[in-house]
Amino acid sequence: MFQPAITGSGVFTPENVITNEELVAAFNAYAARQNAAHADAIAAGEQEAMQPSSAEFILAASGIEQRYVLDKTGILDPEVMHPLLPARPDDAPSQMAEMGVDAARKALDMAGVAASEIDCILCAASNHERAYPAIAVEIQELLGAGGFAYDMNVACSSATFGLQSACDMVRSGSVKKALVVCPEICSAHLEWRDRDCHFIFGDVATALVIEREEDAQGAKFLVKSTRCATQFSNNIRNNNGYLRRAHGQMDDRRDMQFMQNGRKVFKEVLPLVSKHIADHLASEGVENAQLKRLWLHQANKTMND
Repeated sequence: MFQPAITGSGVFTPENVITNEELVAAFNAYAARQNAAHADAIAAGEQEAMQPSSAEFILAASGIEQRYVLDKTGILDPEVMHPLLPARPDDAPSQMAEMGVDAARKALDMAGVAASEIDCILCAASNHERAYPAIAVEIQELLGAGGFAYDMNVACSSATFGLQSACDMVRSGSVKKALVVCPEICSAHLEWRDRDCHFIFGDVATALVIEREEDAQGAKFLVKSTRCATQFSNNIRNNNGYLRRAHGQMDDRRDMQFMQNGRKVFKEVLPLVSKHIADHLASEGVENAQLKRLWLHQANKTMND
């Protein structure tokens, strides 16, 4: 067995920034349009009026002040309310691959590792812009990497599951060096017309190089232990998919974008995460006071030294 280490990291951040104030202005303009268009139904009690949002509400609910996105013109247009990303020809790099390659090259440079040395690439993301060919294999081609590559999706926990998979392969000896790339275009699956969630996500791509400890050329984080857990829930859901046409659901449906019941999610996740962390620490003989930092997300985590 080998000791896996994180030896390089990279981040791609889009140039466009949307502040809470900009987002609220666009959303409130859209809400006013919708309320005016359905004034009769609202007056008759057949439909609820859309409530305005505010920068104060967003900050109190999420702590978010701004987000980075690939395109802001469509999101901030009350007649559009989604990003406008032009379709690319098949012989051009996909949007996700382009973002991922940017982050991957930064991670490789930090690790001092050539792309040709990589044995495995995982593209772990909450949504992929196409079913196939895999974005990971496209990234592999663009980087000139060797080995194999595949996509994986565990919703918003994809990055940590990708990290565990890569560490397991390095630990077992099946690969020497792995690259986990996480390009997220969350602006495309977020419902910007929903007051309760329109502020949550932006766009980004991250990348990590994981290799054997003895091969590390510089600073590193040793991955001491990993443990993942999943639990089915309908309280976070996106029903979009390739069966949509077969279901006769090609119209503009709310459930075809990101949906969540925030209060129920909190009640589900908090006890699951608390027990998961406590059990993991106990199994590794680690005391709470020994932890310097915690990055919490859903029901999975990684213990680094």
